[in-house]
Amino acid sequence: MRTQNNCSVTESDNFEDDDNKLTERSQWGNELEFLMSCIAMSVGLGNVWRFPFIANENGGGAFLIPYIIVLTVIARPMYYMEMTVGQFTSRGPVKTYSKLSPVLKGIGITHIIGSTCVASYYCILMAITLCYLINSFTSNFPWATCSSDWDEYLRQRNLTCVDTKSTLSNHSGRNTISSSELYYRREILKQKDDISDGIGFPDWKLTLFLLLSWFVTFLISSRGVRSSGKAAYFLAIFPYIIMLTLLVRAVTLPGALDGMLYFIETDFSKLLEAKVWYAAVTQCFFSLNIGFGNIITLASYNKFNHNINRDALIVTTLDTFTSLFSGITIFGILGNLALELGIPPSEVVSPGGGAGIAFISYPDALSKFTFAPWLFAIAFFVMLFVLGIGSLAALHVNLNSLFKDAFPNVADWKISGCTALCLFLVGLIYTTPGGQYVLDLADFFGGTFVIFTGALCEIFVILYLYGVENLCIDLEFMTKRIAGLYWRITWLVIPILLLIIFVYFVVTLEPLVYGIDSLPVPIGLKVFGWGIVTVMVVQMIGYLLYYLYKNWKYPGIQKFTKTFSTETYGPDGVERTNAWKEFKQEKKLQQKAVNDSLIKRKLKILLGK
Repeated sequence: MRTQNNCSVTESDNFEDDDNKLTERSQWGNELEFLMSCIAMSVGLGNVWRFPFIANENGGGAFLIPYIIVLTVIARPMYYMEMTVGQFTSRGPVKTYSKLSPVLKGIGITHIIGSTCVASYYCILMAITLCYLINSFTSNFPWATCSSDWDEYLRQRNLTCVDTKSTLSNHSGRNTISSSELYYRREILKQKDDISDGIGFPDWKLTLFLLLSWFVTFLISSRGVRSSGKAAYFLAIFPYIIMLTLLVRAVTLPGALDGMLYFIETDFSKLLEAKVWYAAVTQCFFSLNIGFGNIITLASYNKFNHNINRDALIVTTLDTFTSLFSGITIFGILGNLALELGIPPSEVVSPGGGAGIAFISYPDALSKFTFAPWLFAIAFFVMLFVLGIGSLAALHVNLNSLFKDAFPNVADWKISGCTALCLFLVGLIYTTPGGQYVLDLADFFGGTFVIFTGALCEIFVILYLYGVENLCIDLEFMTKRIAGLYWRITWLVIPILLLIIFVYFVVTLEPLVYGIDSLPVPIGLKVFGWGIVTVMVVQMIGYLLYYLYKNWKYPGIQKFTKTFSTETYGPDGVERTNAWKEFKQEKKLQQKAVNDSLIKRKLKILLGK
């Protein structure tokens, strides 16, 4: 064991005394810290508001079928694969792919671009949550009544505001809008319906809450995994206490059962629609943080022989359970809201996706509670904040790893402080009246397009270029466990499945619109969105051209074999690398010693024999 800056750097395998050979790197204090950090990262806003909305839109209970299939065949194997390469290389995504082959460094940078885009707008959701939390310390919620400040807007839009003392059935035949929706759009977001003249200036309240959110995130990640690992216990466990409390309250409300049944109401005809399966993939990716680089980063701080198989199964299973748990809880409370309003549960789900459920429908339901509404409002928004911070901290640590791997002698708090400040300044754009439209673009281009592309490239280079056989050998050398048949089969088919899904995504792209009037996105914002994609593509092509140029001296096909060679790949440390090479060579010789046909030999590899 050795220390640097009070950070314990330990190795538990056969090379723990090889101090001059292993690169000094922080590690989790214990195995549970890693598991809790993965839970805090994966179990977040995607489970509490995004999953219920996506499931409700895509067949209700029937959506569980494609979701569980996608989880089993694509998401869980990819989660395990990313854990494997992160722990094996003991590096973040950029250094990992650079070690795999220098030409692939752009894939790691793509992960960072995508996750940083998500981090930049994820924090504004925390700021909005804090706004609601502060306004929850009263029994008279500001979103429960219509404000006279909205009268002019209502006249312009020919709308009628409905507060919590009214029911929508009392206003049938008229254009109505709830006070909670107006509060969210007009008071919190200060949202403009038309941004053709610009997105406006930052709102000072949201700016302060954004600064506070980033300060909390900085405190969690200021000492790297030494601080985030300790915070992970609270970030992972506390939300479940609140969710259980809210569930107990939900089942005691009249109408709750109708809401729960509506959530799981099954429409099997939806299974024939390709978009439902695509929705299952995007939900799994977003919820589990696949393709973000976060999993690689967190696993890189593990001990080399840590049992990641167990952790991958626990986290992916718990993530699915949490999605169902939160969906039943939220729709139970929305069922009570539907009963109070005298309308079916389908009509209480506000537009605007998961944010509409969290900041419009749910606050509306809370305002109708007769017993301590403020208490349940505080509990709900504290839970949202903790869930969000857990995921945001992982995104932040992932970005920090890029600079920590490049500049290992720079203190963690300096890197964390600089990146948090930069992302806070970027996040100011989301605090403007047109900020939510910019957020939608950043989510579409950075949080979906870039991440999906990075994941597709990742899966092809690891499972096809490097090979499933080599990955399984690495896993066996590292954990002393042979990869099971389930992992080997799914790893072989994932690239083809993801390619089909990506083609579907590109083919079904629709013109970008924004706002309640579905206006065309201004050219400036289109340039902003496609600029994110351009940066990703240019840097990946740039690395390709650079290394092709370096290897152009070789004849014929060798130009490409040298460019995409994986001979630089291996674990950290000279002695460990040599042992790994010997182990790998021995496995290869054992396979060749058996006089089998090529097909039979490949079949044995697939079966782990």
